Amino acid sequence: MATYAIIGFGGAGFHALSAIRDADQAGTIHVYSEHADAPYNPMLTTYYASNRLCYEGMFPFGDLDTIRATYRAEIFSNTRITALDADTRTLTLEDGTKRSYDKILLATGARSFTPPIPIECPEATVSMRTLDDARALKQILEERDLKQAVVIGASMAGIKVAEVLHNNGVHVVLADMAPHIFPLAAYPETAKRIERQLAADGVELRFRSRLSAVRAGSEMAAAVEFSDGTVLPADLVALCIGTRAATELAVNAGIQVNRGIVVNEKMETSAPGIYAAGDCCEGCNLQSGQTMIIGLWANAAYQGHTAGANMAGSSSAFRGNILHNITHFFHMDFIGFGDNRITGETVTFENKEKGLYVQAVLQDHRLAGINILGNYRISGILKNHILAVIEHGGHTISEMQRGVLLREGLSEAFLRLLEGGTYGN
Repeated sequence: MATYAIIGFGGAGFHALSAIRDADQAGTIHVYSEHADAPYNPMLTTYYASNRLCYEGMFPFGDLDTIRATYRAEIFSNTRITALDADTRTLTLEDGTKRSYDKILLATGARSFTPPIPIECPEATVSMRTLDDARALKQILEERDLKQAVVIGASMAGIKVAEVLHNNGVHVVLADMAPHIFPLAAYPETAKRIERQLAADGVELRFRSRLSAVRAGSEMAAAVEFSDGTVLPADLVALCIGTRAATELAVNAGIQVNRGIVVNEKMETSAPGIYAAGDCCEGCNLQSGQTMIIGLWANAAYQGHTAGANMAGSSSAFRGNILHNITHFFHMDFIGFGDNRITGETVTFENKEKGLYVQAVLQDHRLAGINILGNYRISGILKNHILAVIEHGGHTISEMQRGVLLREGLSEAFLRLLEGGTYGN
C-alpha cells in the first residue's frame, strides 16, 4: 500500500489530495498543515474581515472533519515540518518525529513579504495574506477608532484592504514604488482610469514612493516614512507589498530552486518521488515559454491536481498558464489577461453607455494581452480567445461567443482587431 505526504494544505494541497484519492483508494495519505484551518482562498480573506463573507464561506471544500471523512486522510494541523531528506523521502516534524513516504508533495505556498526596514510599532502594522491576518484586521476594525491608514502596495491584495478600510470610514493612502496601480497586470492607460475613479472616491494615491520605515508616531500610532523624506501619520499601516515562495524545505534538501521550486510538466522536482505545486513552485508562462511563479488560485488547483494524479500513478501534465487577474473593488471590475510587459500595437475600445473599457496589445496582429474595465461577463470568452491565439497563432471567435460579446457592448470592428484583422476589413 502506497504512502503519501502533503506538506501544506491550501488550494494546491487540497486538489492534490482529491486527485490522489481518485487514483488510489487504498493508499495512506498524511497532510501536514502549519495552521488549524481548512483550505481557503487567500483572496477571500478581506471579504471576511469586512463582514461581507461569513466565516463558513471562507472554506469552499468544507471543514477539516468533512475533508478527513471524504478523502480518508489523516490531517496533522498546527504541525510544522522542520526538515526533508530527499534521498530517503523522510520528514522530520518539529517534535523530532521522523516519517518516511513513497511520495511527497511540497505545497507550502507563499508568505507575505516584509521589507527589511525598521518597524517600530508592529501593533499598528498588519499584512493581508492568511486567515490569521484577516482575523487581526477584523479585530482592529471592531476595537479601534481608525481615522487614517496607509496601505503599502497597489496590488490586488492592497486594493482590497484599502476598500475594507475605506468602507469603514477610514481615510486611506494607497502607496507603491511602482508608477501606477496593478503594475503587474494593468496597462498604464487602464491604470489611469482606475486611479481617477479611486481619487474621486476619496482614496489618496502616492506612486513612485518607496517605503523606508514605519516609526512609532506621536499623535497617531505610526509615522510612515518614505525615501523622499515624506512622513505620513497613520493609525494603521497595511503591508501588501507581495509574497515570497516558501521554499526553505526544498532548499535545505538540495532540491533545485530558482525563485520557486523547479518542476517539470508532471510537477516532479529534481528529487525523485518529490513533487511541488502551487505558489511555492514555478510553472510555464505560455506566452514567454519561461518558468515563473504564477501565484493564482486557479493555477494552484491545476498544479495540485496534476501533482496528485502523477503521485498516485495516473498520467497528467501541467502545460502552463497565462497571467490573469479578475477582481472587483470600489464598484469596479478589473480583468487582465496576458503578460503586460509584452509590447506591441495598443488598441482601445470604449462603450460609455455600457460602462465598458477595453485596452488590448497586439503583437504582429495577434492578441498578446488585454485589460477590461466594467464587465466581468466577457472575461471567460476573451481568456479562451487569447489562449487559442497563443496555442494556434490565430483564432476566429465563434458566432455564439461573438453574439455574447456584441450583446455585452463590444463592436464588430473591435472584435475583428482581436482576431488579427483591421478596422477596415
